Amino acid sequence: MGYNGRRMSGSRSRSRRGSDAVLAQTMARVLLFPALLLYLELVLHIYMKAALVYVPMYLAFSLAGGLFLSALALPWRRLVNSIVAKVLAVFLSVIFGVEIIAKTILQTYYGPSALGVAAGNKLTDYAPVIVSTVLKSVPILLVLLLPSILLCVAGGRLLGFERLDIRFAGLVLGGCVIFHVLALGVIRLPWKGDLTPKTLYRMDTNIDDQVEQLGLFTMLRLDVKHMIFPVKNTMGDFSGLDSLNPSGSSADASADPSGSVSQPDPGPVIDTSPNVMDVDLAALAENGKNDDIKWLASYFSSVTPTKKNEYTGMFEGYNVIELVLEGFSGYAIDPQLTPTLYKLTHEGFVFNNYYTALHYTSTSNGECQTLLGLYPKNGNPITMKRTGEVTFKENGQTAGFNAYLTLPQQLKRAGYNVLGYHANGDMYGRMASHTNLGYDWKQFGAGFEGLDVSDSGKLLWPQKDTVMVEASVDDYINSDTPFHVYYLTISGHMPYSDNRVVAPYRDVVRALPYSETTQNYVATCIEVDRALELLLQKLEAAGKLDKTLIVATGDHIPYFDVAALEELSGQKFGSSEDTQNLNEKNLNFDVYKNSLILWSASMEEPVVVDKPCCQVDILPTVSNLLGLEYDSRMLAGSDILSDSEGLVVFTSRCWRTDRGFYNRFTGEFTPAEGRVMTAEEQESYVSAMKKLVGYKLDSTPLIVENNFYNVAFGG
Repeated sequence: MGYNGRRMSGSRSRSRRGSDAVLAQTMARVLLFPALLLYLELVLHIYMKAALVYVPMYLAFSLAGGLFLSALALPWRRLVNSIVAKVLAVFLSVIFGVEIIAKTILQTYYGPSALGVAAGNKLTDYAPVIVSTVLKSVPILLVLLLPSILLCVAGGRLLGFERLDIRFAGLVLGGCVIFHVLALGVIRLPWKGDLTPKTLYRMDTNIDDQVEQLGLFTMLRLDVKHMIFPVKNTMGDFSGLDSLNPSGSSADASADPSGSVSQPDPGPVIDTSPNVMDVDLAALAENGKNDDIKWLASYFSSVTPTKKNEYTGMFEGYNVIELVLEGFSGYAIDPQLTPTLYKLTHEGFVFNNYYTALHYTSTSNGECQTLLGLYPKNGNPITMKRTGEVTFKENGQTAGFNAYLTLPQQLKRAGYNVLGYHANGDMYGRMASHTNLGYDWKQFGAGFEGLDVSDSGKLLWPQKDTVMVEASVDDYINSDTPFHVYYLTISGHMPYSDNRVVAPYRDVVRALPYSETTQNYVATCIEVDRALELLLQKLEAAGKLDKTLIVATGDHIPYFDVAALEELSGQKFGSSEDTQNLNEKNLNFDVYKNSLILWSASMEEPVVVDKPCCQVDILPTVSNLLGLEYDSRMLAGSDILSDSEGLVVFTSRCWRTDRGFYNRFTGEFTPAEGRVMTAEEQESYVSAMKKLVGYKLDSTPLIVENNFYNVAFGG
């Protein structure tokens, strides 16, 4: 071969190498975002200690979503392709980093539907935690950003970003569709567990499970989808629920179907008729204006109502002061350090198995359970906030959510003066939601005067609960009208640093044999104790103490500092990381055990209750104690003092009843001490309870979005 032949051969060789290089660059660009998404998902799952058994699930979705993103950076001019690819890569990496920070601080991943909540909240309250969390997270943030940094630095040289035919981009989008169909097939594999990928894909709740099983990117995509096309109710029938009627409980064996009960002479006859209202649920189930209302009516018809009992009307006509205590745990109660808390938890009703389990958005939905008697939606929109923003057209008029069964609504109808206070700004839309509940609502910047402020008028943080009580008590204490007052406290808010709340008690707590963080936490509980002491003193001075019922619960435990609870209780519960992330797989559920205050000075002796109970039970219990008319079928909780079985539902869908504890993660049911059940009885019971728990959790958004109480009880 001559020179020309060798030159042509070399040209073909260079051409082939050039073609191979172009092909390699093209394939690299096509696979860029599938690889990046899978990398980000794996990093997040490993860092957040999520189960890796679902890798095939989010691998398939990463391929589909990644090919879609890759197609966006193929058909343009080289510069535009380069910019689009780099911006998308950095954006994705930042989103994953932000979600890790949000999950760590606020307990949950945030979808687009929750951005309004995040924007509306005073994040300055969390500033120290945000800064410290970001600083601690710098290594993982760098790991997440590493591919994007490499792309920005060397992407042009390695990938070229040359313009490709738009038809090729169309083929890539076709691949996106193929892998999406494949992912939908993977969803339908026989995954184990109560919540499977197939189930989660149709839900707009249980975001943590969605992220773990489907991937963060898919959760975000589904969130956007559900903002446009709301999820339809797919809950089923009520077979098996009748087997959950009280059995072996405190129900009197001589009770007959009419509700009367035989008592030994000469004892009084106690009314044990059901706590229900005159609502034609059968008609609603048949003729409701949509399927959700029909289903709710059928569901409530299937619920066994709780009965009136010896405590019904015990505090009829009493004033009622209810407090939700920020970050409170009963493990901090001490007869010397917190004598008022000790008195109220030991001389009134004593609840030995009361829990304040963490649920989505902690404080807001701690309030949801306490005030609405409903479990919060485990996702967006946030239930308590939603009750203040949703509107309905009724007879040509615009109306808000009818919170008919709540305590402020019930007592307002009974002629009470109803007021509410929070020594902070408008977090979680409380001005709207709590006003809608019926409270004359006062918060900083909205009618609440007398709080501690700086020279410039800025609210000092954290505000002291004693100051909140002092600034509000004259609004109602001397009224001739019975009153219901609600306080949402703030002094116990994390972080538990050496702040202005701790300062007055510093010398006292520094003598305690605990870490400084635990000492500071105890100081915040002492502040709560002093606020309650002040409140009782004011009531006694006004001659109102003997006719006032005090109700108090924590909104949630101090989930950032589980070590403090371990020091105070002498038990091991698990890590703060797990509680912050609502990862209950490795937790000792006794971390949620708490103290519920139901106390009046008129009580002559304490009443001890061993039944498992939680925040949703407060509303029906207090309604019964006050002798109010309410429908026990339409609340998620039950009157703790009735013969109904106790139930505590945790956010992971584990649950505890009189009969035992069900662990969703292992699928195991452990009978309570002294309980004997056959295998058949246990299987039937667990199956029915899982269905009931699901209905209690998932019915809340149906109630709110359909204004069900307004449908049932009228405007």
